[in-house]
Amino acid sequence: MKWSDRIVRLSVGGLFIFSGLVKLNDPIGTQIKMEEYFEVFATDFAHFFEHFIPWALPISLFLIILEIVLGVAVLLNFRMKWTTLVLSALILFFTFLTFYSAYFNKVTDCGCFGDAIPLTPWESFWKDLVLVLMIGYLVYRKGQLHDWLAQRTALIVLSITTLVCLFVGIYAIRHLPFIDFRPYAVGDNIPANMVAPEQPIFEYTFEKEGVLVKSTSYLSKKDGYSYVSHMIKNADKTIPKITDYNIWNEQDGDYTQQSLEGVKLFLISYNVSEASKKQMEKISNLTTELQQSMDVIALTSSSGEDFENFEGKYHLDIPYYYGDATVLKAMIRSNPGLMLLRDGNVLGKWHYNDVPRAAMIHKLLGQ
Repeated sequence: MKWSDRIVRLSVGGLFIFSGLVKLNDPIGTQIKMEEYFEVFATDFAHFFEHFIPWALPISLFLIILEIVLGVAVLLNFRMKWTTLVLSALILFFTFLTFYSAYFNKVTDCGCFGDAIPLTPWESFWKDLVLVLMIGYLVYRKGQLHDWLAQRTALIVLSITTLVCLFVGIYAIRHLPFIDFRPYAVGDNIPANMVAPEQPIFEYTFEKEGVLVKSTSYLSKKDGYSYVSHMIKNADKTIPKITDYNIWNEQDGDYTQQSLEGVKLFLISYNVSEASKKQMEKISNLTTELQQSMDVIALTSSSGEDFENFEGKYHLDIPYYYGDATVLKAMIRSNPGLMLLRDGNVLGKWHYNDVPRAAMIHKLLGQ
């Protein structure tokens, strides 16, 4: 086998496996992206795409597992005629999505590598274009890429890979991501993540006597310098990790700062009409028990009327505040979910399938 075959095969297989594993860690994140794409396509192409929105999660899980299985198949040189055919269809589909997002500025983050490695739409497109070329090479060379494992053994490996990925994906959906890459992870400080890591460093370009001069300070016109342009050298470090965290309601107005002071237990449900009802009795009992020792508040993007109906149905007696749905989904991949903070420090997060006991909350607070 030519060395170029090995490099391309390992690159394509490894990248597909890595991309799939990052998303398998957080299938809900991929679901959110797929919903965005379906909404855009329903508006720009045809309304029938709206019918795919309720199926965004199973579609996302299928595509994630397919990525990983195809990556493993490439590494095994398994039936390369069919493997490269499916790879080609998949990468052309992804390339169309990323180009459409970039050119028309529709979905600002494709989620290609989840929240682990955020890419701009154009970065995603160029990455996919490179993959198109590499997969095209594999299609061209498929006749020379022979199986290095017996087909039966390779099938067993691929079957085990599929089952393990299915188990891991369903577990991540029913609980929380194994690794939280978002800026609301346990151990993060939300106020700190709302501040840019660095102040902008400007580099100016001036012209003097027909020569372009670059400087980090603004040079005087008196000295013969004529301003041409400027750029920010550290632009990627001047944007805070969190830019859109805002909490409010009709009674208190803006509650953003207060929400990050003292001990707070958030009950988060971005949409109460879609919230799971399974553990609401346990959640209600927990919030009632903890109200005497801390502030327990609900965060939602539902209307006040909808939340009050939800509150009455499950005997919740806690104040509620509004937040943007995208922000609430970023805070926790569970509807509803629980988040414990002290002075803006995230101490704990729980899926509705993992409602903690009050004793655990107190232990985290050192009480």
